[in-house]
Amino acid sequence: MSPFRLVYGKACHLPVEVKHKAYWIVKECNLGLREAEIERKLQLQELECLRLEACENSRLYKERVKAMHDKNIKRREFRVGDLVLLYNSRLRSRWKGPYRVEKVEPYGVFHLSHPSSPNFFKVNGHRLKLYHVLISSSA
Repeated sequence: MSPFRLVYGKACHLPVEVKHKAYWIVKECNLGLREAEIERKLQLQELECLRLEACENSRLYKERVKAMHDKNIKRREFRVGDLVLLYNSRLRSRWKGPYRVEKVEPYGVFHLSHPSSPNFFKVNGHRLKLYHVLISSSA
């Protein structure tokens, strides 16, 4: 199995000129069957080491990106009964509401309901902000 097939999962179709050069190189090397087998095994082992190193580098990169992302997240704390505004980028007025927090779940999920509707829906806490009611004092 060729390294190309191991990486991409399909056979590599080379142009005719490249095939002739490849045959010429094989003739020049003049490896015996046993030496060619050993060389091939070493190449496959090297390819596996490179693949494992790439997987490890990818895992480390993902961990660093996640740490940077999590560092910039602002945790929002709302309690049951709080009035909140919901951010909706599709609307011209982006903040919609007020909605009442009915239930708080782990990982920042909130169940909201509108005062005029008994139905509720789930929302990520990053899309919410506290609704401040203005109290007018009349004397």
